Amino acid sequence: MTEQKHNDAFKVQPWQLKQRKGMSLDHKIKMSLVRIKAYHDKTDGKMYVAYSGGRDSTVLLHLVRAAFPNVVATFNDTGLEYPEVKSFALVTENLVVLKPKKNFLHCIRESGYPLISKENAQKIREIRTTNSDKLRNKRMYGDEKGNGKLAEKWKFMIDAPFKISDRCCATLKKNPVKAYEKLSGNSAIVGTMAEDSRLRHTTYLKNGCMQIGGKRNMLTPLSFWTHADILEYVARYNLPISKIYSMGYDHTGCVFCAFGCHLDAPGKNKFSLMKVTHPQLFKYCMENLGLAEMFDYMGVVV
Repeated sequence: MTEQKHNDAFKVQPWQLKQRKGMSLDHKIKMSLVRIKAYHDKTDGKMYVAYSGGRDSTVLLHLVRAAFPNVVATFNDTGLEYPEVKSFALVTENLVVLKPKKNFLHCIRESGYPLISKENAQKIREIRTTNSDKLRNKRMYGDEKGNGKLAEKWKFMIDAPFKISDRCCATLKKNPVKAYEKLSGNSAIVGTMAEDSRLRHTTYLKNGCMQIGGKRNMLTPLSFWTHADILEYVARYNLPISKIYSMGYDHTGCVFCAFGCHLDAPGKNKFSLMKVTHPQLFKYCMENLGLAEMFDYMGVVV
């Protein structure tokens, strides 16, 4: 089977995703294991689990190692992890720690702060920095079908007195991963789910769980799982998880990242919680990194 035909075989329709999300956890585990074993065959066993120390990737690692106990895990030590998550992750067996060449402070000074969403931050950065009138017009007004433009409600951010960018993820996470994959020859298994975001939902419908060939190989065997499934799996197998979840956090992610904070109710975003649980980190974000000024400009209440 050619790579293209293989990839096409794992594409899904919206009704299929809905059907799969409604399956029992037992069925989902079996389907995910089928994907993992197929990926193992396709990569000749050269695969690794991208492990963040969070709940989703803890479940993923446990599931993959149920089939392949010796699979390696990688942990991106970006400097943006909650201390409870990092300390939990670093005791994992057969773990490779990846480090970026630059830190977050360097990233935001060079490119800008991650605000609103990755897609909108990219559009704002491009409008501000591109030398292409064609690209700038597309980001401002859209193509002939109106696609690709920055949402009207965020156009005021073009004139913000601070930089905005989507590039920190590439610098701190993607680049070390690329270097590791090139050096090791291993292919990634990632614990993302379609319900995490609109982008991940669209990507799963387009590519399915498995991507072979192209820029890189990648497997997302939990794509059709839900967050309720993750909790059920943790309870069923009595999995240890980071104590960050007992402190009120539902998601971990990068400590300083502000993507999506405008969607939360006033005083209810992750920085509001951080003010209570990690006051020194909160102070560093607001004062040293300048997030207080940025939130004030956006109208986000912490």
